[in-house]
Amino acid sequence: MRVDGRTKSLTKRLKPGEVAVIDHLDIDRVSAEALVACRPAAILNAAVSISGRYPNLGPQILIDAGIPLIDDLGPDVMSLSEGSKVRIAGGEVYDADGTLVAEGQAQTPETIEEVMEEARAGLSVQLEAFAANTMDYMRQERELLLDGIGVPEIRTNLDGRHALIVVRGYHYREDLNMLRSYIREYRPVLIGVDGGADAILEAGHKPDMIVGDMDSVSDETLLSGAEIVVHAYRDGRAPGRERVEQLGLEPVVFPATGTSEDIAMLLADDKGAELIVAVGTHDTLVEFLDKGRAGMASTFLTRLRVGGKLIDAKGVSRLYQHRISNWQLTGLVLAGLAALITALAVTPAGQTIFGILLARLDDIVSWFRGLFAAMF
Repeated sequence: MRVDGRTKSLTKRLKPGEVAVIDHLDIDRVSAEALVACRPAAILNAAVSISGRYPNLGPQILIDAGIPLIDDLGPDVMSLSEGSKVRIAGGEVYDADGTLVAEGQAQTPETIEEVMEEARAGLSVQLEAFAANTMDYMRQERELLLDGIGVPEIRTNLDGRHALIVVRGYHYREDLNMLRSYIREYRPVLIGVDGGADAILEAGHKPDMIVGDMDSVSDETLLSGAEIVVHAYRDGRAPGRERVEQLGLEPVVFPATGTSEDIAMLLADDKGAELIVAVGTHDTLVEFLDKGRAGMASTFLTRLRVGGKLIDAKGVSRLYQHRISNWQLTGLVLAGLAALITALAVTPAGQTIFGILLARLDDIVSWFRGLFAAMF
């Protein structure tokens, strides 16, 4: 059993067959897909997986994958010791001694659908809140958005180059893999947003810059030699700075109100990037709400700011998929070879070539026979 209040931290050490204990209000799609990839035996959530605030897709993904989800267990379930054993009976969770630790709701396709219907009905409220947050961000960051005031100096040269910004969002692995040829040919500046920097390294590339609050990027990636830009609050507080400095690195600090992916785009634009290619970034209302932050409204205005340079590569892996299997391709090649051999066999030149080949084959067979006769 693994216990962690931060789902993205838990998935880094969760192994197949283990029980995941989390405290995640409104499980989002990215977190659900990360949990499914770990193949846990069950998921125990201290919080409500669907609060009704908006139709988040995470719980449906978990249920469709056949993973039991016990919901709304309360804070007591987080007191379970990591590595201990539990017994789950319906919505009840017992420790190794048989003591009832917590009781919640065992989710089913029917309960998920019922709550999702209610969440869809209340989406208009979230849309109004999103619009209000967008206006607040515009008032707070108008100088940064309009004139680039506040963008720090960096050593990475972006002037006239392509910038590839990787966020650990929907289908980021597949999309990054589809861009291998583009990366090889254009050699863009590779910018990882927090855990997106790990994704760049896992794909066999080296990040040139890491941007974010440094809460989900590994030490190995931070020490890869990339320039580090720590996203700070507007008042100057930068929680990720201490971690970076403890590794003996000197980061650049960028105070801004928006999200880390926003400041990565603004930084690339301000420093003269000719083209900005985004992988895994957020661009729909549900995706913004999935992040669970009012600041996601900043993404809308950021995209207006850099829109002339921005190409969103999210979903490129689904744009074209091979419809011919490897077996079908092999069969097609063999059929082509058979047709070629047949065509050659009916021509004088082909018959001559086959005659020479058969004679050479007869010589090889005779040589092997002589070799075995000498040995035995």
